[in-house]
Amino acid sequence: MPVPQRCALIGAGNMAEALVAGMLKADLVRPEQIFATDIQPNRLTYLQDRYRIRTGRNNGEAAGWGQVLILSVEPQVLDEVLREIVQLISQNCLVISVAAGYPIARVAGHLRPGQRIIRAMPNTPSSVLEGVTALSCGAGVSEEDQRTARAIFGSVGKVVEVKEHLMDAVTGLSGSGPAYVYLMIEALADGGVKAGLSRPVAELLAIQTTLGAARMVIESGEHPAQLKNRVASPGGTTVAGLHKLEEGRLRAALIAAVETAANRSRELGSG
Repeated sequence: MPVPQRCALIGAGNMAEALVAGMLKADLVRPEQIFATDIQPNRLTYLQDRYRIRTGRNNGEAAGWGQVLILSVEPQVLDEVLREIVQLISQNCLVISVAAGYPIARVAGHLRPGQRIIRAMPNTPSSVLEGVTALSCGAGVSEEDQRTARAIFGSVGKVVEVKEHLMDAVTGLSGSGPAYVYLMIEALADGGVKAGLSRPVAELLAIQTTLGAARMVIESGEHPAQLKNRVASPGGTTVAGLHKLEEGRLRAALIAAVETAANRSRELGSG
C-alpha cells in the first residue's frame, strides 16, 4: 500500500473532502486512518457523519499524529498554521501543501531542517474524481514519497510532475481553468437561447458537447486542431462559427487569461 497508515489534513474544505472521498473510494486508507481538522465545527460534524473519519479542531494534535500531513488551508493563513504546528510534526512525516502560489521554500522556512515537502496544485473537478494535479518535490523527497503523493492525488484524477518554477503556470491553466470552461459553457448555452432553444435544452446541449469534445481528445489521442478541422467542413456552419470566434479573439483571450492568472499566482507567492 503506497500511502502510510495515518493521513492528517489541516483544513477540511472542499479540496480536503475530495481527497478524503477519493482515498476512501480507492481503498488507499480506511476511515480511521484519516484525521481532518478545521475551525468550523459544523464542517467537522458533516465530514465525520458522512465519511466516518476522525475530526477535531487541534491542528497540533493532527500534525503529530499523521505520517502524511496535507496542508489544505488558504495561503494567507498558512504561515500562522505552520508556526502553530512546527514543533509537533514528526521528522519522518511527509508534508504536502496544496496552498496556491505558496512555494516549497516558504513552507520549509517554517519547518525544521530536513522535512520532506511536496507542493501540489489540484483543481476543483477533483471533487467528482475528474481533477488534475501537478506535483513538485522539495529536497530529500524519496521515490516512495512521490509514489505516495501520486496515489493520493491519483485517487481524484490525473497527476503530472513539474519543476516548481512552472507551478504558477499550472495554477493559471488547470487551477483557474475550470472557471474559464464554465464561462464558455454558459456562453454557449446563451447562444442556444438566442437562437430559440429553451434554457434547459440549451444548457444540456452545451454541457454534453463540452464533455464529449474533451472525451474525444482523450480517447482519440489526436491533436485538438485535427478534431476541429474534421468538424469544420468547407463552406459549412462550423467554419462560419469559428470565423466569428477568431474575430472575437477567443484564442488570444484564453491565452491571456492563463498568463494573467499565472502572474497573479506569482504575486501571491511572493507576498
